[in-house]
Amino acid sequence: MSNPNLIYLRTLFSQQQYGALILACEMDLENQFDLATEALRILALLHTGERSIAMDSLGRLEDSFDQMDQDTLSDLAAIYIVLFRLERATELLESILQIDSEHALALARLAWCRMQQGGLEEALALYRQSAALAPHRLPVWSALVRLSLESEDLPAAQQALDSAIAVLDETQEALLESAVQSFVAQFRGLQLEIWVAADELAQAEQWLESRRESIDQDTWIALILNYSALLAGRDLHAEAETTLRDSLTHYPDNLALISQLVELAQLQGRTMQAVQLLRRSIAQAQQQGQPEVDYWIRLSGVCLHTQESQARKAAEKAMELVEALHVGESLSQAALNGLSLRAKNALAQVENQQQQFETAETLYNEILAENPYFVPALQGLGHQQMLRGNIDAAIALFERIKQIDPAKGVASLINARQFPEEEETLLQMEKMAYQPSLEGEVRSGILFQLASAWEKRKEYDKAMALANTANAGSRKLLHYDPKDHRQRCARIRYAFPKALYEHRKACGYCGDNESLPVFVLGMPRSGTTLVEQIIASHSKIFGAGELGVIPQRIAGLNRWERHVGSGRTYPDCIDDLSPSVVEGIAKGILDELKELAAQDKPDAHYIVDKLPHNFENIGLIKFLFPHAKIISVRRDPRDVALSNYFTDYQAKHGGMGFAYDLEWIGQQLSDHNLLMHHWNQLFPGDILEVSYEDVVENTEFQARRMLKYIGVDFESQVLAFNELDRPVKTASVWQVRQPIYKTSKAKWMRYQNHMADLIKGTNAKIEWDAITDMISLPEP
Repeated sequence: MSNPNLIYLRTLFSQQQYGALILACEMDLENQFDLATEALRILALLHTGERSIAMDSLGRLEDSFDQMDQDTLSDLAAIYIVLFRLERATELLESILQIDSEHALALARLAWCRMQQGGLEEALALYRQSAALAPHRLPVWSALVRLSLESEDLPAAQQALDSAIAVLDETQEALLESAVQSFVAQFRGLQLEIWVAADELAQAEQWLESRRESIDQDTWIALILNYSALLAGRDLHAEAETTLRDSLTHYPDNLALISQLVELAQLQGRTMQAVQLLRRSIAQAQQQGQPEVDYWIRLSGVCLHTQESQARKAAEKAMELVEALHVGESLSQAALNGLSLRAKNALAQVENQQQQFETAETLYNEILAENPYFVPALQGLGHQQMLRGNIDAAIALFERIKQIDPAKGVASLINARQFPEEEETLLQMEKMAYQPSLEGEVRSGILFQLASAWEKRKEYDKAMALANTANAGSRKLLHYDPKDHRQRCARIRYAFPKALYEHRKACGYCGDNESLPVFVLGMPRSGTTLVEQIIASHSKIFGAGELGVIPQRIAGLNRWERHVGSGRTYPDCIDDLSPSVVEGIAKGILDELKELAAQDKPDAHYIVDKLPHNFENIGLIKFLFPHAKIISVRRDPRDVALSNYFTDYQAKHGGMGFAYDLEWIGQQLSDHNLLMHHWNQLFPGDILEVSYEDVVENTEFQARRMLKYIGVDFESQVLAFNELDRPVKTASVWQVRQPIYKTSKAKWMRYQNHMADLIKGTNAKIEWDAITDMISLPEP
């Protein structure tokens, strides 16, 4: 027997009153179970983020499939749509329309599926048919506006919006007040979207300013946040930031405005700015008596990659505050549970970052025991398993993500080299990548993943096109200047001449453990991780990964020069270092290296730092440690270039700026070659050069050669390097978990038609400005 209140329940759903719908459904279901009511309840739960409750109920609903009427089947299809099971949803909707070709809701839902599958024209036709049959359904008009915007048919978008507003005016007496407000806000946002798409920013801004005093503060700020996001989605990040800052002059205490500024700063790699804004938010929340947990969680995330100690303090503070919170007027039990999970996840991320893997895994498992659908924990645990070499466990976790969030799941699986077989999946992901967001017009991370997937399918032109778009999108977030890098390399060569070492023979640490450090370096993606993994499999060698010990000391020298007010920076100041200062710096590095090895290999005779860009710092390394072992890894520069170009280094985190442009990569390769030529002239025979191709072709011979150079006997386990139980925190994490393979050799040949910019950058004459402002040591 069907629920007599079903018309009311469907009205709540059509008016997007999901909270009220859940309560109404639960009240009806207490009296009698009804399939249609249960389907609507599950739909509402999914729309409000209560995924775990919805998924627990879905199985019972599916078991009663053959008892459903057409309307309930349409709601089941809508559930599949929310879960992104588009194939199943499409099958259901098509079967409904075969029986009832004028089922307006099924037509609209099938239109959405077609839109996601790339059939824009068919989607438009279906939406128009649905609107003609049920013109009172406002969400259909909204969909027509968005679809017209996507098709870049702005007149059609404006026409559909005008129709929607007219329908709302005609029907608002029959709508709940909250529904009217919701649709008014939605239509205002769509009008802004049309103006931005038409580049009519002046009209949008005049309209916003004219509404500031005529509508309530929260509504106006919501419009500003929407407008700022639309600007960012058009790559107008400066204009988006200006909009928010101008709005803060009217409402300086508004946390929502500050919060969006934080997101923009973080996306553009402005970590310190994001930190300052979050601290401002925390202080403001305290003054307003608002919960501040969310801001501490976000502060931990912002600091995670640059200020680990601050990230830990913020996560621990969030955990402390969550424990003190209680359900009250402004905080529901669901909201409190959500904050608790996010705070615990933030702490797990910190433990992961600091390689406290057992503690992190325990935290992730606690989160997933409470909510098995919490994607951030699934991602964090999966990434950790990748780092530790547990590839199968990572893949299983990524498969779980795929069931919850297909785009994130497929992207994670691609990282683990599990490529989707269905071309449709890749096309859907590409569509998502081109949906504007705060990041900009494209989502570069998704495009990098897709480039790898199409390369796997041997569609090399398609792969390169996606990589080009991904890199172009990332470049907008960069502050890299290849001329500055070239000039800095020239200053390094000038600051470290042969005369420096002749005049400072007393410098350089020669005490105990002087040969402890081994530096594996070279261009990024040249094979440094593979080389480190091989030699670190030796019983007397500890692989510490990519360390910042040398760049950190350089930063320390710069801080000291600022402190004394010399006006100098590294490398200009290298001649200031006395023998006692050099010894102090070197001893500090040795102590740090020994501490890193203490837990896993306390008796290690050698500790490897494999930071690739230390090729720029060989002069300082040899100044500190005259007997340090240095292994320079070489690889075909064309393969190096393409591997960098196809790697997502996440531009927002800074660094690796050269990797987003083939011409810049070519220039970096030339700078690298010139520096290595300089170092080899200064330290003839001291630097061991290793070819990646030779390591792949004859691993044992090259392993013996490297171990002999370091000063240890050969051990056969180094040839089983892929079984080494140690974390690998680089873009090469997947490769070094595999036995030696040769498919990466001469990879460049697949892209011979796309090498012009690389050749231009590599072959261009190397020029730099004359250096006249540095002290030049005389010949001894």
